[in-house]
Amino acid sequence: MTGSPLLDRPGPPPATAPALEVVGLTKAFPGVQALEDVSLSVGAGEVHALVGENGAGKSTLIKILAGVYQADAGSVRLGGQPVTIRSVHEAHRLGIAVIYQEPALVSALTVAENILLGREPLARLRGLVDRQALLAEAQRILDRLQSPLDPRAPVAELGISWRQVVEIAKALSLDARLIVMDEPTAALTLQETQRLFHIVRELKAQGRAVLFISHTLEEVFEIADRVTVLRDGRLVTTREVSGLTRADLVRFMIGRAVDESRNRARPVVGLEVLRVSRLRRQGVLDDVTFTLHAGEVLGIAGLVGSGRTELARALFGADSVDSGEIWIGGRRFDPRSPRDALRAGIGLVPEDRKREGLVELFSTAANISLANLGAISRFGGWIDRPRERALAMRLIARLSLQPPSPDWPVRTLSGGNQQKAVLARWLARDVKALLVDEPTRGVDVGAKDEIYQLMDELARAGMAILMISSYLPEILQMSDRILVMQEGRIVLELPRSEATEERLMEAATGGLT
Repeated sequence: MTGSPLLDRPGPPPATAPALEVVGLTKAFPGVQALEDVSLSVGAGEVHALVGENGAGKSTLIKILAGVYQADAGSVRLGGQPVTIRSVHEAHRLGIAVIYQEPALVSALTVAENILLGREPLARLRGLVDRQALLAEAQRILDRLQSPLDPRAPVAELGISWRQVVEIAKALSLDARLIVMDEPTAALTLQETQRLFHIVRELKAQGRAVLFISHTLEEVFEIADRVTVLRDGRLVTTREVSGLTRADLVRFMIGRAVDESRNRARPVVGLEVLRVSRLRRQGVLDDVTFTLHAGEVLGIAGLVGSGRTELARALFGADSVDSGEIWIGGRRFDPRSPRDALRAGIGLVPEDRKREGLVELFSTAANISLANLGAISRFGGWIDRPRERALAMRLIARLSLQPPSPDWPVRTLSGGNQQKAVLARWLARDVKALLVDEPTRGVDVGAKDEIYQLMDELARAGMAILMISSYLPEILQMSDRILVMQEGRIVLELPRSEATEERLMEAATGGLT
């Protein structure tokens, strides 16, 4: 297998100066002090984690390094030399590569064209791209990631996890001395995450510097040498990871302790709300059968591509099925569209909130009211803005959504608050069954705990919740009963008391027969 030029090229020579050093970095926006006097350094051959709640200033710091923003005060040094990063192009020229949480790809182009965008190999004829060289170079990078992606595949046809792989390959194709990874594993499977960590360790061994941002603290302890904690735009501490516990890190991040081990076991579940019998869709779902009861959180585990998300979409009427039966409250349910699901009392919090859960150009209030237009409309469909605002204010207060303004553009909210806005949409309806796909993906530890508390509260009030998650600790913590899917089939069903991460992963990877 041939490696990419980045990984095969010898690393930079040892240096006494840090690969990256920021001193007194400060940045303000109208009404918001995003960063205030933040300093940190990343050594050559170091993986340095940057953690904090959403709104702590991590994204602002990253965008300053990427050339998207310019700092109001402070300095940046690379290899001991002061630099001014005025643009994304200049950041690339200086050897800074950034992998963002949300893939920034051109959907109309192929995988190869996205990986080498702006740096395409040229043919002898001026202005023409050497297509053969382009594909060969992209294939070498994908091979190094052990990815089965076809470099000729259109990005528009890829799911979020594969888009993230393309984003990683794109960053690795740059000859970077500093690689910034902003939630790179948020949409990856366990196997893909371990492949990425293998690449990170190779980069570290070659003397590259890696700044690694993650809300998944297990990843910090697995991959990082040191960790810097930000809170409210300020530096809290920088510590050696080996000298910290998870509880220490959580306390530094949010200023209080969170009991992540508390038992969320609920009272005995109620009547059957949803029954699925032998549901099939060619190539996606195969003989799926299960029940869901009032007051129950039913967890569905499995790898990306196992059919979990496709099952939720089929139940919500977003995708058709070839055969099988669905029953809601004892009545046959044959969803033709999401409108049918709404009428039957089914809600969906989708896997990709930005692309499928939110209208980013709308306000927070408009997004919350999307599934409740009948309740806020008058005179043949005209939206009553005071009603919409009152509905949003009530739910914003209930979920402690920040900022607490119904007029705030939803695209400017943090990931955790965007997820709360999607959840708020369903709290105003008489939802019998709520389908929640990856409820805390890209959400900080404080907002994650709040979402868990909300789901627990809803289940205790009698709502039936089907929760899909790639994060096994979340499945084990929140579920009353657990199903594991593999290649479109349910291959294991367990009560939480009998489930372990090892047993669930064995089933998800085909280890059970």
